[in-house]
Amino acid sequence: QVQLVESGGGLVQAGGSLRLSCAASGSIIGFNLMAWYRQAPGKQRNLVATVTRGGTTNYVDSVKGRFTISRDNDKNMGYLQMNSLKPEDTAIYYCKLGVGPLESWGQGTQVTVSS
Repeated sequence: QVQLVESGGGLVQAGGSLRLSCAASGSIIGFNLMAWYRQAPGKQRNLVATVTRGGTTNYVDSVKGRFTISRDNDKNMGYLQMNSLKPEDTAIYYCKLGVGPLESWGQGTQVTVSS
């Protein structure tokens, strides 16, 4: 199973930007779907964005126009560029690779947006 490690989280003021990275321990080309999820305190984990092997992306409405998901299949990396951050974006952000029995999750990275 591929191991995932997220990085790039931190504390930022509202309106600021962060770039999250997801490093995979093995090849990601065999997995069509890579995704970012987030979990705010006391809430369930929710999907934020997805990207396919070919680069097709999808976003939840709340981040459209502000976040950009991408992946580098050669470097086995995933990214989430987050701009115009809002306090409600505060959460632990998780990277996921694949779906079903072969899916992998990272440990998460904390993003805190101050008002």
